[in-house]
Amino acid sequence: MSEPGADLPERPRQRGLPEGALDIAVLPGSHLWLLPQRAAFDPERRLLLVADAHIGKAVSFRRLGVPVPGGTTAEALKRLDDAIALTAAAGIVFLGDLLHSRRSLAPDTLAAVRAWRGRHAGLALTLVRGNHDARAGDPPPELAVACVDGPLLLGPWALVHEPQAVAGAYALAGHVHPGVVLGGRARDRLRLPCFRFGQAVGLLPAFGGFTGLHVPVRQPGERVLAVASEAVLAV
Repeated sequence: MSEPGADLPERPRQRGLPEGALDIAVLPGSHLWLLPQRAAFDPERRLLLVADAHIGKAVSFRRLGVPVPGGTTAEALKRLDDAIALTAAAGIVFLGDLLHSRRSLAPDTLAAVRAWRGRHAGLALTLVRGNHDARAGDPPPELAVACVDGPLLLGPWALVHEPQAVAGAYALAGHVHPGVVLGGRARDRLRLPCFRFGQAVGLLPAFGGFTGLHVPVRQPGERVLAVASEAVLAV
């Protein structure tokens, strides 16, 4: 399989590190831009990496009779638009759980996703299947998403959904929905999504806006980078 985006026509190069983003060397010579849109960007391959979008999660809950807010799909697609515009990405690799469930394909949700895809018809989309994708099924064919089982080996990276060490590569994963707690006293504590980079595995924050947070115990040497509303900050 060719690398995602390898066969696309030439697109304009990105204009430099976006405001609020952080450029980190995950490995010597291999960088990622960590974006406040809760995605990562590989500038060498011009790929956005997005974990746990969970498109249609809110509508899935509403169809089960759980009263949850609307608008989460539109907000997520707007952040994708912003990340694409800021980086001039040639493609997106979704690290699992693109759709939340089969109930996510409600007519209004599917129409919004189709419209978004129409705005980015030349963008290569790849899904590394996750546990929710197994239940939701692959996206409809008209969305033109290439679906693979992980790990997807791409340069120095092994792109997976559930965190796992992969021999000979650095794994980038989702699934955990990692968060970090900032502040001292309980009343002043702030929980934020974050990126976490260990020795062999890195975790991306959940992209979806209705996904919750899990705060893992920080491991020795682990780099933790919090995603605030407009910036990514080392903590």
